[in-house]
Amino acid sequence: MNSPLATQTLFHIGPVPITEQVALTWVLMVVLSACCWAVTRRMSLTPSRLQAFLELVVETVDGQIRETMQAEPAPYRAFIGTLFVFILFANWTSLVPGAEPPTAHVETDAALALLVFLAVIHFSVRANGVSGYLRSFASPSLLMVPLNFVESITRIFSLLVRLFGNVMSGVFVVGIVLSLAGFLVPIPLMALDLLTGGVQAYIFAVLATVFIAGTVSEGRPAASDNAASSNETERGPQ
Repeated sequence: MNSPLATQTLFHIGPVPITEQVALTWVLMVVLSACCWAVTRRMSLTPSRLQAFLELVVETVDGQIRETMQAEPAPYRAFIGTLFVFILFANWTSLVPGAEPPTAHVETDAALALLVFLAVIHFSVRANGVSGYLRSFASPSLLMVPLNFVESITRIFSLLVRLFGNVMSGVFVVGIVLSLAGFLVPIPLMALDLLTGGVQAYIFAVLATVFIAGTVSEGRPAASDNAASSNETERGPQ
């Protein structure tokens, strides 16, 4: 088994090396996109079992977003849902013989964490404007600006480390037991690896939702500021 910090280059596009994990990620993206297109092109008011299952998944994602953010889930559904589904199936590629999950390699997890970092900025700016996003660093006081800035970096780093550590360790355990005990004994461990992959995808998506919700809410004007503005509007010019 290769080290998770080492990458095997399959080919080059110009000067850019394309590793096995990047190629597997591209294949996974194409397969998931094709499946989504095939499933959603024949939606019906009388849903089939597959459509009913997918609607249940969407409703579950919406419920989690609504419960976490206390807001309508529509603006966040596509990002959070896609993040969960991609990480889930990326983790489950460990079942493919000879393949290692892209999430067991640090570069993939770093890219996912970077997406969350950019999404936090995007949703905060869209909800509160640039001034609102910058205001979130001064919550609850200006003295917290350096700490809040460091926190915005470290919490994304924690996402990377958590996903990388858990998925990589599962792959290593199954690989070691498989090399020592043959093909039948690791089956319970592979089932546990499936469960772990689902849990890690769920945790990553929930933490991304929490980070977005925290930045969006902290960037909103304080209630006292809103009240003062409304009072001034009601009084009007004298």
